[in-house]
Amino acid sequence: RLKYHGDQFYLKTAAEMAVVFKDFPQALANSVRIAERCNVDLSGTVNHLPNFDVPAGFTLDDYFEHVVREGFAQRLPRLQELASRGILKHTVDEYERRLTYEIDMIKQMKYPGYFLIVWDFIRYAREQGVPVGPGRGSAAGSFVAYCLRITDVDPMEYDLIFERFLNPERVSLPDIDIDFCERRRGEVIDYVTRKYGRENVAQIITFGTMKARAVVRDVARVMDIPYADADRVAKAVPPTLDMTLAKALEESPALRDLRDKDDRVRELLEVAQRLEGMTRHASVHAAGVVIAPRPLTEFIPLYKSQKDEIVTQWAMKEVERVGLLKMDFLGLSTLTLIRDALDEIKRTEGVDLDIDAIPLDDAKTYKLFGEGQSYGVFQFESSGMRELLRKAKPERLDDLIALNALYRPGPLKSGMVDDFISRKQGKTEVKYELPQLAPILSDTYGVIAYQEQVMRIAAVLAGFSMGQSDMLRKAMGKKDPKVMAKQRQAFMEGARGNGISEKKATKIFDLMEFFAGYGFNKSHSTTYAWVAYQTAYLKANYPWHFMAALLTIEAANTDKLAMYLGECRELGIPILQPDINSSEMAFTVDREGVRFGLCAIKNVGEGAILSFLSVRRELGRLDSLHTLCEHVDLRLVNKRVLESLIKAGALDSLACEAHRSVRERRACLFAAVDRAIEHGGRHQRDRDKGQSQLFGGATEDGPSETVRLPDAPPWPEVLQLAYEKEALGLYMSGHPLERFSEELKVFGAKRVAELTAAEPDVWIGGIVSGLRPLKTKKGDRMCVFMLDDIAGSLEVVVFPETFAKHGSLIEADAMLLVRGKYERDEESARHVATELLPIAALKERTTREVVIHLSGPSARRNTFEALAELLTKHRGDRRVFLELAVRSQDKPLRVRSEVAQRVRPSERLVTEVEQICGAGSVELR
Repeated sequence: RLKYHGDQFYLKTAAEMAVVFKDFPQALANSVRIAERCNVDLSGTVNHLPNFDVPAGFTLDDYFEHVVREGFAQRLPRLQELASRGILKHTVDEYERRLTYEIDMIKQMKYPGYFLIVWDFIRYAREQGVPVGPGRGSAAGSFVAYCLRITDVDPMEYDLIFERFLNPERVSLPDIDIDFCERRRGEVIDYVTRKYGRENVAQIITFGTMKARAVVRDVARVMDIPYADADRVAKAVPPTLDMTLAKALEESPALRDLRDKDDRVRELLEVAQRLEGMTRHASVHAAGVVIAPRPLTEFIPLYKSQKDEIVTQWAMKEVERVGLLKMDFLGLSTLTLIRDALDEIKRTEGVDLDIDAIPLDDAKTYKLFGEGQSYGVFQFESSGMRELLRKAKPERLDDLIALNALYRPGPLKSGMVDDFISRKQGKTEVKYELPQLAPILSDTYGVIAYQEQVMRIAAVLAGFSMGQSDMLRKAMGKKDPKVMAKQRQAFMEGARGNGISEKKATKIFDLMEFFAGYGFNKSHSTTYAWVAYQTAYLKANYPWHFMAALLTIEAANTDKLAMYLGECRELGIPILQPDINSSEMAFTVDREGVRFGLCAIKNVGEGAILSFLSVRRELGRLDSLHTLCEHVDLRLVNKRVLESLIKAGALDSLACEAHRSVRERRACLFAAVDRAIEHGGRHQRDRDKGQSQLFGGATEDGPSETVRLPDAPPWPEVLQLAYEKEALGLYMSGHPLERFSEELKVFGAKRVAELTAAEPDVWIGGIVSGLRPLKTKKGDRMCVFMLDDIAGSLEVVVFPETFAKHGSLIEADAMLLVRGKYERDEESARHVATELLPIAALKERTTREVVIHLSGPSARRNTFEALAELLTKHRGDRRVFLELAVRSQDKPLRVRSEVAQRVRPSERLVTEVEQICGAGSVELR
């Protein structure tokens, strides 16, 4: 790492500077004069909104109202249709009154321009086919936003409150954050940049700070504290949001114990607490964009990022504080997933599904939720949430909204979630302190789950305006005793005026105060529950298309790809290997299953894939490796690319001789790569010169005569699988652990996916990857590695004591059984090893006899002689049987070998026998 040597890198005092620059007193004096002349007024009272040009004949306010009412006219037919079916909660007149109220409020607060700016770029996105989310945050409570299609969830249908978003008591600009398709978010930012001027638009800087766990690790590294010790201290810090070291010492007995017993840990924590919260690095904010009415240099300083991007030098809060318009353009991969799934449904089924018009009572969708089959479902796929779904059995969107709001540490620890489930399932009676609370709390079975419910209660019982209710909500969130005392007094007076007893009012206010600490923004929960329902609907009704889109989104994330391929197996969806003649860039659906996308093959770039697809469009089906090399762009498709494709199995169809096995085909293709590239390059050079062979061979328009592949010994199965793992990040045609599945089951080893809670003593089996050898301060050896099984992977830590006993077993790609303590928290999971065994030892433990299958061609004298010599090298106590296939008999002839040729079963024995008798000739029974 880059290091600065010396101890002078700090801000010096004036006296220290005078000593350092004693020979330049005039320079020091000038620096003071310059500082005294600097003068800037950072006014926080003026909003600098960009200018929005309106058509001739309109004022800004008039055009705003015109566009809003046009949007209402487009929404009206649906409202009237729902009213005619008797399922609209409010009358159309109430909708019109709400619209007029919001328009007047927005005009009064001088925000029509703000709404028009947001409406304009969202309109552009929709016109260009860029998927836009249904809304996020409190903006979903605005009916004006709904009419402008800034949001897509009816706020009156779900009892969302406009004043939670905007009210006269609010002094800052409203905040509308927008989700766009992750792949096309940049198009919208480019549009805004073009419209308002490149000098007026920039992304916003963000500063990474030293969080509790990270600062412990950083300081420990500087103090030369061993990794194992630092890891133990960091893991003792609770992983909850906004955790500080001070809070951690209060809440974690393990951390206090480490501090009290070790002076080095005490010093580590003291230094770490002084550095905690300090800025660590600068980067570009994932979503923030600032739009100014004039060049940004007139308002704020700018900064060039490491990627030469021009961003603000001030962070989000400072940008807002000086009155500049800050927008969050968020890239949401779920919107990309939905779009891709809809496109694939249309391509394969001919169904143009409108995802915004799907039924909200789909039985398949709620069955999926109720069974916790929500891998890949937005916001609902974590193990804890899946467990909650299985308990709660949601039956309507309101249940999903509530669960999305309640699944957070506070409500989970407080017992609110258990109470909600018990009431929903009728085990606990739903009671209300007053009848007036029933309409407000019925959707959540009497539990206060949302901030909006607190606001409604204050309005109904104490006569608060919605603006006052929002101030009460904020006060309860901040827990300021003085402010809360005033709010309590105002509530009590209002409740008394409505005929509510002091005792009852006090009890209700106490309940509100308790729940407000955990209450969630219902507007945000509603929009995200709607996106979750859309993804679940696609998974329940179009599982192949949904999983194809999901696999494409996660193609670069090997761990998630493996997990979702495991989910495909659970759903009975066949996964077809990549194929140069059938695969597209993305995962796709065909008649037989989901076809692996070329984008998921390592070392194969987008340019190479586009070259393949172009050749396929030109020639149709490719018939040989040499034909492929004659036509692809060999600047993009090099030896490394072709070898990766072969390892992944994507070129199997270019070596389709019937007599060759898959392992032999891949070996022959691999051996042919150099000659094929040379042949292809020569063919392209001749073609570019306008030359063609006079007799036979290639023509300018057609493929050359098929060139026979060279012979090569077939890859062993172990090598084939290893190459698939290298190229795809996972095993495709099989898994090395599959042949041990029965033994692992009998032994009692668990799969990674089965580990849902911490366990003190458990065996798991898998393959070692990502091995990191480490040393402690004392020089003792230890290591950390990932253990991969058929459907998942887990970090394993082997501390020195265990490493001393079993370290010789640990190497890359070793298949191991690991016994230990499984630790899990909200951030991570790991397995602390106490014992290790080679998985191959299971075969030795469970094998009673070794059977060698011989067919006619292999049953020759030299075969028996080679076998006899080999078996003597593997002497043991297990019997050996030869089974010979005889033409005239249905059953093979079974012959027991001599007692002297009893063997010790092992993977090496199997491999060496197969080299003599052929693949699959050995069976351990």
